[in-house]
Amino acid sequence: MTELLDHWGYLGIFVAVVLGNVGVPIPEETVLLLAGYAASRGVLKLPVVLIVGVISAAAGDNIGYWLGHCYGRRAIERFGHLAFIPPARMQKITAFMTRYGALAIFGARFIVGVRTLAGPLAGATGVRPLTFVTANILGALVYVPYAVGIGYGVGWSLGDTIERLFTGRVDYIILGFLVLALIIGAIRFCRARRAH
Repeated sequence: MTELLDHWGYLGIFVAVVLGNVGVPIPEETVLLLAGYAASRGVLKLPVVLIVGVISAAAGDNIGYWLGHCYGRRAIERFGHLAFIPPARMQKITAFMTRYGALAIFGARFIVGVRTLAGPLAGATGVRPLTFVTANILGALVYVPYAVGIGYGVGWSLGDTIERLFTGRVDYIILGFLVLALIIGAIRFCRARRAH
């Protein structure tokens, strides 16, 4: 994984985190964890990882907010199944965003699935731009160091052990994760289609 980050570097972090915050179902938290790990091993620089992570997280959510504001809730509900969010869960997330506003936007950073749709739903439900931007930036300033810090801590304390354990097996591990992700994606896609 550190080899992949070494190849794509900060641009890879930026693109993955922006897309994950726009609403594309990309596990940007995993990218941030791996970036923290890579920083602990000297592959990336920690301050740059943090800056790129915060900027991309805030920018992605702002793009998502604008898309939600322009295209509305119907578009999100129509395409929500692409993010593997069934209609019943979509309604709960929407009610949560509407009820708690800025607090929901801030807290959504820490909830998988909700984080992906926080920006678009905030725009679609009419959260004021200044409220959104403030909560979004504060959330990014807390969440990114938290996620990167976990990866950095793991690398700092267990990095040598992990690298000894997985040396020569990285290709198999990546292949295993890809197969597992495809299986989970196929199951969620089938469930979402049945729900319609």
